[in-house]
Amino acid sequence: MFYGPLLAVLLAACGSSVATTSFKGEEHEVAQAISDLQTNASAGNEQKLCAEDLAATVLGALDRAPGGCNRAIKNQLAEIDSFEVSIHGVHVAPRGAHPTATASVKSIKAGKSRASTVTLVKEGGRWKVSGLQ
Repeated sequence: MFYGPLLAVLLAACGSSVATTSFKGEEHEVAQAISDLQTNASAGNEQKLCAEDLAATVLGALDRAPGGCNRAIKNQLAEIDSFEVSIHGVHVAPRGAHPTATASVKSIKAGKSRASTVTLVKEGGRWKVSGLQ
Protein backbone atom coordinates (compact mmCIF):
# COMPACT_ATOMS: atom_id res chain seq x y z
CA MET A 1 0.00 0.00 0.00
CA PHE A 2 1.28 3.46 -0.91
CA TYR A 3 0.70 5.00 2.50
CA GLY A 4 2.44 2.26 4.46
CA PRO A 5 5.93 3.26 3.26
CA LEU A 6 5.04 6.94 3.63
CA LEU A 7 4.08 6.43 7.24
CA ALA A 8 7.02 4.14 7.93
CA VAL A 9 9.56 6.69 6.69
CA LEU A 10 7.95 9.76 8.16
CA LEU A 11 6.44 8.59 11.40
CA ALA A 12 9.25 6.50 12.74
CA ALA A 13 11.95 8.93 13.71
CA CYS A 14 11.48 8.28 17.40
CA GLY A 15 13.70 10.18 19.80
CA SER A 16 15.21 12.41 17.15
CA SER A 17 14.36 15.83 15.82
CA VAL A 18 14.62 17.05 12.25
CA ALA A 19 17.13 19.87 11.76
CA THR A 20 15.43 22.82 10.06
CA THR A 21 17.87 25.68 10.77
CA SER A 22 19.70 25.43 7.46
CA PHE A 23 16.53 26.27 5.52
CA LYS A 24 15.14 29.77 5.05
CA GLY A 25 11.76 31.22 4.06
CA GLU A 26 9.30 28.88 2.42
CA GLU A 27 11.86 26.05 2.42
CA HIS A 28 12.06 26.36 6.21
CA GLU A 29 8.26 26.06 6.42
CA VAL A 30 8.42 22.82 4.40
CA ALA A 31 11.19 21.41 6.61
CA GLN A 32 9.23 22.50 9.68
CA ALA A 33 6.18 20.56 8.43
CA ILE A 34 8.29 17.39 8.35
CA SER A 35 9.68 18.21 11.79
CA ASP A 36 6.16 18.73 13.16
CA LEU A 37 5.05 15.40 11.73
CA GLN A 38 8.03 13.73 13.36
CA THR A 39 7.30 15.38 16.72
CA ASN A 40 3.66 14.29 16.62
CA ALA A 41 4.67 10.75 15.62
CA SER A 42 7.21 10.52 18.44
CA ALA A 43 4.50 11.64 20.87
CA GLY A 44 2.10 9.00 19.49
CA ASN A 45 -0.43 11.73 18.72
CA GLU A 46 -2.34 10.16 15.83
CA GLN A 47 -5.17 12.69 16.16
CA LYS A 48 -2.79 15.61 15.59
CA LEU A 49 -1.03 13.76 12.76
CA CYS A 50 -4.33 13.26 10.95
CA ALA A 51 -5.66 16.76 11.65
CA GLU A 52 -2.52 18.82 11.04
CA ASP A 53 0.22 16.95 9.18
CA LEU A 54 -1.35 14.94 6.36
CA ALA A 55 -2.74 16.38 3.13
CA ALA A 56 -6.42 15.98 2.32
CA THR A 57 -5.69 13.28 -0.29
CA VAL A 58 -3.79 11.14 2.23
CA LEU A 59 -6.33 11.80 4.95
CA GLY A 60 -9.18 10.83 2.61
CA ALA A 61 -7.53 7.53 1.72
CA LEU A 62 -6.79 6.71 5.35
CA ASP A 63 -10.29 7.66 6.44
CA ARG A 64 -11.69 5.00 4.08
CA ALA A 65 -9.79 2.29 5.96
CA PRO A 66 -11.51 0.54 8.89
CA GLY A 67 -11.26 2.87 11.89
CA GLY A 68 -10.23 5.82 9.74
CA CYS A 69 -7.02 7.81 9.83
CA ASN A 70 -6.53 7.68 13.60
CA ARG A 71 -6.59 3.89 13.69
CA ALA A 72 -4.39 3.56 10.58
CA ILE A 73 -1.80 5.88 12.13
CA LYS A 74 -2.02 4.17 15.52
CA ASN A 75 -1.44 0.78 13.87
CA GLN A 76 1.57 2.10 11.93
CA LEU A 77 3.10 3.71 15.00
CA ALA A 78 2.84 0.40 16.87
CA GLU A 79 4.81 -1.41 14.14
CA ILE A 80 7.62 1.06 13.50
CA ASP A 81 11.18 0.54 14.69
CA SER A 82 13.20 3.49 15.88
CA PHE A 83 15.18 5.14 13.09
CA GLU A 84 16.16 8.66 12.18
CA VAL A 85 15.13 10.92 9.31
CA SER A 86 17.21 13.82 8.03
CA ILE A 87 16.32 16.40 5.41
CA HIS A 88 18.98 16.90 2.75
CA GLY A 89 17.20 19.35 0.49
CA VAL A 90 13.94 21.17 -0.08
CA HIS A 91 12.50 22.47 -3.35
CA VAL A 92 9.43 24.68 -3.45
CA ALA A 93 7.71 24.81 -6.84
CA PRO A 94 7.08 28.23 -8.35
CA ARG A 95 3.93 29.77 -7.00
CA GLY A 96 0.78 28.51 -8.65
CA ALA A 97 -2.82 27.75 -7.86
CA HIS A 98 -1.78 24.77 -5.74
CA PRO A 99 1.65 25.30 -4.13
CA THR A 100 3.75 22.13 -3.93
CA ALA A 101 7.15 21.21 -2.58
CA THR A 102 9.47 18.25 -2.31
CA ALA A 103 11.95 17.35 0.39
CA SER A 104 14.83 14.91 -0.05
CA VAL A 105 15.07 12.84 3.09
CA LYS A 106 17.30 10.05 4.24
CA SER A 107 16.23 7.46 6.76
CA ILE A 108 18.26 4.80 8.48
CA LYS A 109 16.66 1.57 9.56
CA ALA A 110 18.49 -1.48 10.82
CA GLY A 111 21.76 0.19 9.81
CA LYS A 112 20.72 0.74 6.19
CA SER A 113 20.37 4.16 4.63
CA ARG A 114 17.43 4.89 2.32
CA ALA A 115 16.85 8.08 0.34
CA SER A 116 13.29 9.18 -0.44
CA THR A 117 11.47 12.22 -1.70
CA VAL A 118 8.54 13.51 0.32
CA THR A 119 5.93 15.55 -1.52
CA LEU A 120 3.97 18.28 0.21
CA VAL A 121 1.11 20.59 -0.68
CA LYS A 122 0.08 23.83 0.92
CA GLU A 123 -3.44 23.59 2.32
CA GLY A 124 -5.02 26.29 4.45
CA GLY A 125 -1.72 28.16 4.65
CA ARG A 126 0.16 25.13 6.02
CA TRP A 127 2.46 22.60 4.33
CA LYS A 128 1.15 19.03 4.59
CA VAL A 129 2.61 15.72 3.52
CA SER A 130 0.96 14.33 0.38
CA GLY A 131 3.17 11.47 -0.71
CA LEU A 132 6.47 9.66 -0.91
CA GLN A 133 8.53 8.83 -3.98
